[in-house]
Amino acid sequence: MGGRLGGFGPALPLGLAYAAFFVAPLLMLFVVSFYTDEKMTEFGLDQWRRFLLDAFHWKVVGDTLMLGLKAVAATVVLGLPLALVYRAAPPFWQRALLFVAVMPLLTSVVVRTFAWIVILGREGVVNKIVLGLGLAADPLRLLQTELGLVISLTQIEMPLLLLPLLAVMSRIDPNLMDASASLGASPWRTLFRVILPLVAPGLAAGCLLVFASATTAFISQSVIGGGRLVYLPAMIWQQAMVVSNWPFAATVAVTLLLSVSAVIAVIAYAGRVAGGRIHG
Repeated sequence: MGGRLGGFGPALPLGLAYAAFFVAPLLMLFVVSFYTDEKMTEFGLDQWRRFLLDAFHWKVVGDTLMLGLKAVAATVVLGLPLALVYRAAPPFWQRALLFVAVMPLLTSVVVRTFAWIVILGREGVVNKIVLGLGLAADPLRLLQTELGLVISLTQIEMPLLLLPLLAVMSRIDPNLMDASASLGASPWRTLFRVILPLVAPGLAAGCLLVFASATTAFISQSVIGGGRLVYLPAMIWQQAMVVSNWPFAATVAVTLLLSVSAVIAVIAYAGRVAGGRIHG
């Protein structure tokens, strides 16, 4: 037994730290969600009934998940062409694109979020361009709207999609594209039948990171979305810090964890299926 456990010795401190600082707080959160009162003296299902039997709470869950999916869709639409340009670019431009992809991570998310207030405001860059081109008679209302929030999250979360996608894209053998062309495949057929299945694991990993980050982006949701848009992270903060109802806040937090994990599992499965087709 000692010999078999010896190989796991170096990982034991990390495992203990993981159990102490991640697993244990999650278990405590789950237990707290079953307290029936704010003083946490009795156990019951009152908090779960209050959450699950209210249609408004289900709407907030749906809005939160849809926000993450919209952010994923926007980052994929913009990030995948950038990754294709990266694959075809010379080494110098590949390093330049990689630097551009990583550079936003060097800036605090708070700074980037407040910068989007300036960009999306009535006197911001977007409205000046729209009014200058005559596309609208009045300034667009982008702040405190889901559209403005998705736009800002697309830029904020883009590095999380690009980094794993570029890592996989750089390992594609160029001879595969030449072989596909020699067999008579068009560039679009090569893209959908060769390139996309090969980059599916990296694309799925990026989508997982973007979805998890966008659905839990409390700062961006609060600053860009404002009080008009209600998502699960804001509800957790309100119940815990404003109302001081920790059991209900724990119930909402567990719901956020379970719902986000379910969508992540679906995205991961889709990535494995898409990636397995090219190897099957």
